Amino acid sequence: MKRKHSILLLVFFIFIPASTCGQGPGDISDKINQAFEPLVAFLDRVFFWDPFNALGIDLGARVPLIVLWVIVTGLWFTFKMGFINIRGFKHSIDLILGRYNRPDEKGQVTHFQALTTALSATVGLGNIAGVAIAISVGGPGATFWMIVAGFFGMSLKFTECTLGVKYRRIDQHGKVSGGPMYYLEEGLRRMGFTAIGKVLAVTYALVIIGATMGGNMFQSNQAVAQLTGVVPQLEKFSPIIGLVISILVGLVVIGGIRSIGNVTKRIVPFMALLYVGASVIIIFININHVGEVMRLILTNAFEIQSIKGGIIGVLITGYRRGAFSNEAGLGTSSIAHAPARTNEPVNEGIVALMEPFIDTVIICTMTSLVLIFSGLYNNPGGLEGTQLTSAAFETVFPWFPYVLIAAIFFFAYSTMISWSYYGIQSFDFLIGNRLDDRFKKSNWARNGFIFILLLCVIIGASSQLMVVINFLDMMMLTMAFPNILGLIFMSSEVRKDLNLYLQKLRTGHFQKNY
Repeated sequence: MKRKHSILLLVFFIFIPASTCGQGPGDISDKINQAFEPLVAFLDRVFFWDPFNALGIDLGARVPLIVLWVIVTGLWFTFKMGFINIRGFKHSIDLILGRYNRPDEKGQVTHFQALTTALSATVGLGNIAGVAIAISVGGPGATFWMIVAGFFGMSLKFTECTLGVKYRRIDQHGKVSGGPMYYLEEGLRRMGFTAIGKVLAVTYALVIIGATMGGNMFQSNQAVAQLTGVVPQLEKFSPIIGLVISILVGLVVIGGIRSIGNVTKRIVPFMALLYVGASVIIIFININHVGEVMRLILTNAFEIQSIKGGIIGVLITGYRRGAFSNEAGLGTSSIAHAPARTNEPVNEGIVALMEPFIDTVIICTMTSLVLIFSGLYNNPGGLEGTQLTSAAFETVFPWFPYVLIAAIFFFAYSTMISWSYYGIQSFDFLIGNRLDDRFKKSNWARNGFIFILLLCVIIGASSQLMVVINFLDMMMLTMAFPNILGLIFMSSEVRKDLNLYLQKLRTGHFQKNY
């Protein structure tokens, strides 16, 4: 993107505060809710339809078809891929550490940069706000089912990221494009399902654009919520805070995947260590209660008369938040892994399976344990999202809400960077790659789309949590339909590639370089 275009894009934002700050935050929020609530209600009826309820079967809780789809296919892919989530764990670490890197490999970023870019999208406020919502709604037992979601999600993540690299496209300038849009279209075409592939690819690209907009809104919403919760005087400046965040996001996104990779490889390890470190301290302080907490989690996870719909209610709540957090089955991470420098698609899939483990099994569990140890999992104060997690940390560290502001900002910022990249890649698939050369050089269509994505950051900063998170849930989980359907079609192909790769690994075809 030319420098003048970048400057022009940012200049547009100078005028936004004038149109938003003249109104009270309440006025802005009301208008946003009035626009989103009917849409959310419609999407809820379509995408969160309960097949058991339709058949007159009462399971004690609502069972959305889309969540059931992720649960069943996560189990199926784990068996189909021969428990690669266990067998590939050690090799994944070796690959991430660069022990099998070779200088002749094609791509734009390292395994580690691809991993941190994908993690920057998944390790976000879903780990803080989403987990708080899951625990306050489903009880401590939701922790167990989030861990289960992470474990089985590793196999889904492996499959989709392997295909993301296998069917990526590299242009004459070395720029890489990849993700479900490409492997759904090309992979199914090779199998003779051309029409189905095109429909699934276009559907996926459209939905991920909606999810990108909702994701940017949710992340900025919770970042501002934490800041204004600690410093209430800043509440009236929410749109301006959103403006500042959007500019910072735009400056990185404009630079493309290399710029994103260079930022995320620094931010992700830092923010993860900061957050997990604080959680470990709280667990260590309460080490005498670990046995009691474990019993509470397991008892609640399988409790028939749980207050939120029994076992099914807790399972659905935990799995829904787990899927939202690690995005396994949604296909998004394959977009980040496609540019990785590798000639072996399977080894990038093995790198990717580490994401649900880090994101859900470790970080989400840390949040859950802090909430349970603090006794705030019942949410007696009626707090929302990050504010509940902040209150839990504050029971041990009175000053921690200020630290959490920084942690949440980094979580939100890195997630918005990666999700904006996902949205841009989907836009290019639908429109950008089809423009003629003269119009493509101007970049106006692309710039306009980036402007809309950054505008969503400002909108989210002034809206209410539940409307935004419900919209985002529907967009994100809806991506699982076309993506996983395509994965099922191509699963035997991936298993064949996996067997061949593992055979090469056993026979010493790949040599460590340390």
